[in-house]
Amino acid sequence: EVQLVESGGGWVQAGGSLRLSCTTSGLTFATWTMGWFRQGPGKEREAVALVFHKGGTIQYADSVKGRFTLSRDNAKTNLYLQMNNLKPEDTAMYYCAADAFHWSDRVRRSDGFCPTSWRDYGIWGQGTQVTVSS
Repeated sequence: EVQLVESGGGWVQAGGSLRLSCTTSGLTFATWTMGWFRQGPGKEREAVALVFHKGGTIQYADSVKGRFTLSRDNAKTNLYLQMNNLKPEDTAMYYCAADAFHWSDRVRRSDGFCPTSWRDYGIWGQGTQVTVSS
């Protein structure tokens, strides 16, 4: 059974930093695409940073490029999100998500297509709240 557990959220002033962690079990980075999503008040859940299992390419939402960095510990299969220069608009519940995409012909046939919709990911953690004050 695949499980994801997030930690590291909290309250921070604008300009500050936080590091989120996702502790995983039951999966390997070689076959599972993983990433971070967030959902702010009254907003739809959106992808923040994703690492595609084919090739390990990482992609970021435009709104966080240059400020957030996704990394992973291959030995522990843990995923991290370093968030710097946080802004009030980054306030959201942050979720770790994963999927092996065995169900997706497009992913299986492509070397570069990485799904970005939250609807495509089947495994989720419980979330960790990030609040950034101005």
